[in-house]
Amino acid sequence: MSAASRVYFSRRVAPLLVLGFASGLPIALTGGTLQAWATVEGVSLAEIGFLTLVGSAYTLKFLWAPLLDRYVPPLLGRRRGWMLLTQLLLAVTIMAMGWMSPGSALLPLALLAVAVAFLSATQDIVFDAYSTDVLRREERGAGAAVKVLGYRLAMIVSGGLALILADQWLGWGRMYMLMGVLMLLCSAATLWAPEPEQPVTAPRSLRLAVVEPFREFFSRRGAYTVLALIVLYKLGDAFAGALSTTFLIRGAGFDPTEVGTVNKVLGLAATIVGALAGGSIMARWGLYRSLMAFGLLQAVSNLGYWVIAVSPKNIWLMAAAVGVENLCGGLGTAAFVALLMSLCQQRFSATQFALLSALSAVGRIYLAGPLTPPLVNWLGWPGFFVFTVLIALPGLLLLWHQRRNIDALERSTS
Repeated sequence: MSAASRVYFSRRVAPLLVLGFASGLPIALTGGTLQAWATVEGVSLAEIGFLTLVGSAYTLKFLWAPLLDRYVPPLLGRRRGWMLLTQLLLAVTIMAMGWMSPGSALLPLALLAVAVAFLSATQDIVFDAYSTDVLRREERGAGAAVKVLGYRLAMIVSGGLALILADQWLGWGRMYMLMGVLMLLCSAATLWAPEPEQPVTAPRSLRLAVVEPFREFFSRRGAYTVLALIVLYKLGDAFAGALSTTFLIRGAGFDPTEVGTVNKVLGLAATIVGALAGGSIMARWGLYRSLMAFGLLQAVSNLGYWVIAVSPKNIWLMAAAVGVENLCGGLGTAAFVALLMSLCQQRFSATQFALLSALSAVGRIYLAGPLTPPLVNWLGWPGFFVFTVLIALPGLLLLWHQRRNIDALERSTS
């Protein structure tokens, strides 16, 4: 076994698989799976639409992140203590959802779902901070990959598998109770996970916990350029993926079953392989070299969709293009998460990671989403996918401009 592969079995990296699973498990249970349950129970479309607001906590989590930097639970330390508490409460609230039905108790069920989303977002804050604090520099790529793997596996379990279990075997209520039991089992990984090798004291006051993360970050040389890099690095990928399903069905003529099978099975598998490979490569290459190489691959892989757009309909061509694009996206995600970790100062890692991860979503939500439709209307599908490669170039140029700062950042956290 090579040294790059052994890093996945490190005591600091291995628990992140189960902790990543715990992080991803509640999301579908308050999103798509809950909407499916409400649909089966005959809830009106308007009421189902309001259920989409349940997940607001995931976009607002940076608001209470300073509390988790400031206050320390009495057991298991600043990070693991909060993780264990949120996991136990999540197990209880998810199981409690199973005692209700959207057909007869929609409001109480929705309120429980809001509580689950809040606890899940809180767990995400502390889990991201914990992984930032506990991993050594050479383990960050592998740690990011393992987190992605656990998270994606949980999305399968609480998404597609949960629907099958509810429909064919257990019913909706018992399925939710089973998911609560799974969350309870995940808490064992929190007990097994080690404390950071260099624990630091919490901020002395809540005011410091709120103000100092910003002051510390913006006092760094090139701080605003780094923020721009976070927005731009995966922007081409975000534009290419914004309407990819619509393109494959409406633009390329594939049916929903073909698209669903390729995207959900092959696409997910390719993303996982890319993330794991990215973690191993980063252990040898370092942060800047990996970010640049994976960013280039991420950009060029969008041309696979251009090939689909200009070629006759071919399921194997579609599978190859989707597979390559997801593989390269997984590589880029592993490096990008490692970059976010390296940018966080340990005393304020909960607040800084929550802010940086929220910023990383700006391009996907506020740029790619609204701008993709008019770009497609203007350029057509082939021209649009060529344009997504060009959209990726400013982020890569900014990365090259910041190469010395990133190298210095990596050395300072080794």
